[in-house]
Parts: sequence; C-alpha cells; structure tokens
Amino acid sequence: MRDLKIPDQRHPEKAHRPDQEQPRKPAWIRVKAPTSEGYRKTRDILKENRLVTVCEEAGCPNVGECWSQGHATMMIMGEICTRGCSFCNVATGRPDALDPFEPGRVAHAVQKLGLAHVVVTSVDRDDLEDGGAEHFAQTIRAIRHRSPGTTIEVLTPDFLKCGPEALEKVVEARPDVFNHNLETVPSLYPSVRPGARYFHSLRLLQRVKELDPTMFTKSGLMVGLGETAQEVRQVMDDMRSADVDFLTIGQYLQPTPKHHRVVRFVTPEEFAAYEKAAYGKGFLMVSATPLTRSSYHAGEDFARLRAARLARLGRA
Repeated sequence: MRDLKIPDQRHPEKAHRPDQEQPRKPAWIRVKAPTSEGYRKTRDILKENRLVTVCEEAGCPNVGECWSQGHATMMIMGEICTRGCSFCNVATGRPDALDPFEPGRVAHAVQKLGLAHVVVTSVDRDDLEDGGAEHFAQTIRAIRHRSPGTTIEVLTPDFLKCGPEALEKVVEARPDVFNHNLETVPSLYPSVRPGARYFHSLRLLQRVKELDPTMFTKSGLMVGLGETAQEVRQVMDDMRSADVDFLTIGQYLQPTPKHHRVVRFVTPEEFAAYEKAAYGKGFLMVSATPLTRSSYHAGEDFARLRAARLARLGRA
C-alpha cells in the first residue's frame, strides 16, 4: 500500500454569502420533470415500505430517469443528519431512534422492485456509538437473504467519531462496492464539509482495501464549488494512493439560496478532460459528466467495473 499524501490546506474558501450572484444554469444541466408510469410505480413501492431515498432528500436531478427504470437509492437511519454540510439539502438536527425493522423493509422493496443492483446510503449519525455501522451490516444481510442475486453498493458516512470496529462491521458484511465520497477538494472542507476531515475520509477508503483487497472502492467529487483543476487532479492522485477503483465527478447544484453557491458551471469538455486524466492515473472506472451522481447508472457501471478488473488481470 502506497503512502498517502497530506494535501496543502492553507487556502480555505471564504464562507458562502447568499447575496452573491448566481451564474445562469446552462442548457446541458437541465432535466425534464418526472411523469412516467415507471416513476409512479417506484414511488408507490417506496411509500408502501415507508422508505426514505436520497433521490428525494437531496433533490437529485436524475430522479425522473432513475425511478422510471425502477432504480432508487435507499437512505437508511432516517432523514435527519447530525451534520450541517453547506452543499447538502438533507435536514440537520436530532435524529430519531433507529428502526430495527428498516433493514427488512429495504430488502422487501429491493425484491419487489426486482433490482439487479442496489445502492444503500445514509445520513451521518454521530449520535450513535458505531455511527450506524451495524445497521448498514443488517441491511446488507437482509438484502442478501431476500435477493441473493442482487449486487449491493453502500455509500457510507465517514464514521469519524467511531473506533475502527465500525468500518470493520460494514466490510465484514461483504457489500460488492464500498463508496465514501470525498465530495470536494481539501481547501474547501472548512466551508463545504466543516464536520468532516479530508485525510480521515481518504484513510477510510484505504482501510477498506486493507481489510478486503477484493472489494471495489468508489469515491466522488462535486465541481463548481470554487476548486481549481489542479486541486481536482491532486485529489485523483490521493484517491489512487488509497487504491480507489471508481471515481465519479459531477456538477454541484445549489439546493436553496442558503446553501453554498455555485461558483461556476463546469463545461462538458472539462468533464471529458477530467475523465481522460483519471483513466490516465489508473482508475478502473470513471464517470465524469455534469449530471453524474454517486448512484447514477450504478448498476451498469458496476458491470463495467467488474469487466475492467477482469481485463486488467488478464493483461497482468
């Protein structure tokens, strides 16, 4: 395992001022409102099982497309987060107690939707001793029991206030993909992710590979928050030092006027350049487009990820 580089954090971004002028949203970032029958069917199944999705809570622009195909990202452990990140539209406050029946309801919904691949994420639960790691593990096991053919991707919090056994619980449950998003470049952490620590998140991803070298790891970035291209490329290098397999890069969209502003809209040509650079640095899989999100086309991308690993092993 290569040593991780500790990035320069001497130039934090100034705090967001809601009165700053917003750049005009370009045509390539606009999406149609959801209206399909498939969208309504997915919505009804989720409602029947009393499930929360990050698609709704975070205001994902791809919800219409994904739900029309029966794909939804399950958000466990409630809809109230203990953190207050300036980019995120999920409510912040004191969460309710964990629902012990939630893993079973998630598994039932996955079975009813007939998902070949499912993404399970959560709010941050700093109020829990293990950060919700056991709840993640129970959800993975419940899905495996109900839908043994379904591949499982988890998008976890950073377990910042927990001991190492928290991460170990999730890895021992054997998800097919372990995803934890770095979200932005280290210089923007004080204003964008004030409750998180860049190096801790990076080390979390590296530790997954130490615990299980065969497990796919994945991480994502938002751009348009005020970062430079050089900073993005440095984060790519840091991720590769942690042996991250799959990188996603998407355009940040401001949920409300109170959230961190969009500094600029990154062009499709710039996303293509990021993708080319990332493949050059050795990632097995890269998704870099304005509308890319962590779970966007996750099933198709997982199939490509497995094929890429097999191809690389074949060349070794």
